[in-house]
Amino acid sequence: MATQYPKERKDAVINKMLPPQSMTVPELAQLENIPLSTLYTWRTQYLNHQSQETIPMASSSPPRSASQKLTVIIETSQLNEQDLSEYCRKNGLFTSDIDNWKADFVKSSKNQSTNNKEDKAQLKQLRTDNKSLKKELHRKEKALVEAAALLVLRKKWDALWEESEDE
Repeated sequence: MATQYPKERKDAVINKMLPPQSMTVPELAQLENIPLSTLYTWRTQYLNHQSQETIPMASSSPPRSASQKLTVIIETSQLNEQDLSEYCRKNGLFTSDIDNWKADFVKSSKNQSTNNKEDKAQLKQLRTDNKSLKKELHRKEKALVEAAALLVLRKKWDALWEESEDE
């Protein structure tokens, strides 16, 4: 009969497989007195994200601010693969995290330069629209003033004719 392990114990063992401890399966089997096949099964389930209800997925690394991510990218930019792996183990990171951060940083900087070009084009269009709207508004104001003047003149004209008819 298979041994059932409490969920908390499974989670604790899986977390030992993750950075910063990054223990191997044989080490954990000896330390925790759990069969190798069970640990390999747990690791496979964790890596394949198949049992999200039974094994909570720990985040690959603690949340970091943009400045912390940039600092890590700068610190690791000159490291070779072995030194990078050691750095990641010490800091509880995965190399894939750093690669993703680099890609995000590059993508955001490209988007920013593209956005600047788009913003300039949009600003130019808005200025053109604003200028044409001001011209149209000025034209309509002049027409309104002219209409008001004609209306006043018409009233005066009508008033003059009524007076002259009365006399």
